[in-house]
Amino acid sequence: MNRCRRDGGQATVELALGLPLVCLLAAGVLQVGLVARHQLAVQEAARRGARAAAVAAAPAGAAGQAAAAAVGVAPLDVATVVAGGRVTVTVSFVDRTDAPLVGWLLPDVTLTASATMLLEPP
Repeated sequence: MNRCRRDGGQATVELALGLPLVCLLAAGVLQVGLVARHQLAVQEAARRGARAAAVAAAPAGAAGQAAAAAVGVAPLDVATVVAGGRVTVTVSFVDRTDAPLVGWLLPDVTLTASATMLLEPP
């Protein structure tokens, strides 16, 4: 019975040592999820920009406006190339890794996506 009293604080010490690591791991998983969400948004912006440029009379302006309006991330860097009856829109976004506890451990990530579509007559 005396032995049980001496081991009574062991679980508390283990929790105190392990909990910060678990919290750091959870914050890291959260940051990776946010980067994946932003990558999907950048891909969607490239697709919408390419579609808008493919059907517009002025592809460069239409692509930038459509890409910016498509997603909730900003600022986007939109490049449009028209060649050979195709339009290619490349969208870039610098994702700031600023999640609590792990934001200073991870560098900022540049996310890039491209989409190519055939030009359609206006």
